[in-house]
Amino acid sequence: MQLGHDETMKRHLGTMHALSRQYWQYLACGLWQASCEGEEDEQADMDQEGWSLPLEMLSSWYCSFSKCCETGDCRVTNNITGLESDLNRRLHGQHLARKVILRAVRGLLQRPQPEKALALSFHGWSGTGKNFVARMIADHLYRDGLKSECVKVFISLFHFPHPGYLDSYKVQLKKQISETVKLCEQALFIFDEAEKLHTDLLDTIKPYVDHYDSIGQVDCGRSIFLFLSNSGGNTINEVALDFWRAGRAREEITMDYLEQPLRMELKESPGTAFAHSHLLEENLIDFFVPFLPLEFHHVKLCARDAFVAQGLPYTETALDEVARMMVFVPKDKRLFSAQGCKSVSQRINYILP
Repeated sequence: MQLGHDETMKRHLGTMHALSRQYWQYLACGLWQASCEGEEDEQADMDQEGWSLPLEMLSSWYCSFSKCCETGDCRVTNNITGLESDLNRRLHGQHLARKVILRAVRGLLQRPQPEKALALSFHGWSGTGKNFVARMIADHLYRDGLKSECVKVFISLFHFPHPGYLDSYKVQLKKQISETVKLCEQALFIFDEAEKLHTDLLDTIKPYVDHYDSIGQVDCGRSIFLFLSNSGGNTINEVALDFWRAGRAREEITMDYLEQPLRMELKESPGTAFAHSHLLEENLIDFFVPFLPLEFHHVKLCARDAFVAQGLPYTETALDEVARMMVFVPKDKRLFSAQGCKSVSQRINYILP
């Protein structure tokens, strides 16, 4: 019995080996035509025997290692439909940011030859969604999200903590940007706490977002630079407060009310890196994106999302309880969450039985 079983296994293994060899040979013919010389007849026989599906399957497998996908690079997914859906469904209270970001990113991806990299500067209080959206963009444009080799995240005080090493930081930053763009034609660079970056570091980035065909044989035209900053939050909040005082809905706030005041605050704030940087002076930031302060009902929506993400049931009472745990300002009116939606998911633990 054992002998018969062994012989059967040998036949199966021999068949699998032959199939693997044929699959690889057929894949090679499909991908590298030069390798097919003298083997056209065998390939034709395989076509007649219904071998087109394995070629598709193997080509798909090959694509996971090389650049033969629809975007030209399988690390890049550019799921703009998914990004739009997530912005509409999961980003609460930010009608301006949603609209500007979606149009800007879609516009870049639709241009066959962009004249410059896309530079977006996100502004607003902590917890209003700046990091959340940056992560969302990475998740929908790249297969591996923030872990993609095409995505680089820099946190000012973490990556560039010592002013005495500024010259070294500049060299490292230029090298990382250049190497990433060489590796990935469409790269994403995220600078968190951008207001704490030294002006010289911002100016180091400047050539990569300027109107150049290439910088040292590096073309950044398809890249995206995101600058995340808490600066400008007071200007944004004042506009939102003025609308509330006038009895107007926050959805009536347009970029006309915010973009110029934001630019002026950044230029006139001596404590921010933007104040004297060439990025601002030469208008190389394409859009200053305001993130509005979040109200009580927005915090409830964040709490709902947190319950769902953790697979927990919730009630309106539970959502109210989580929202009431946040600090709201001004103190006499309790309009805006001072922390946005930050720490909402952690506060759920306090009300669980």
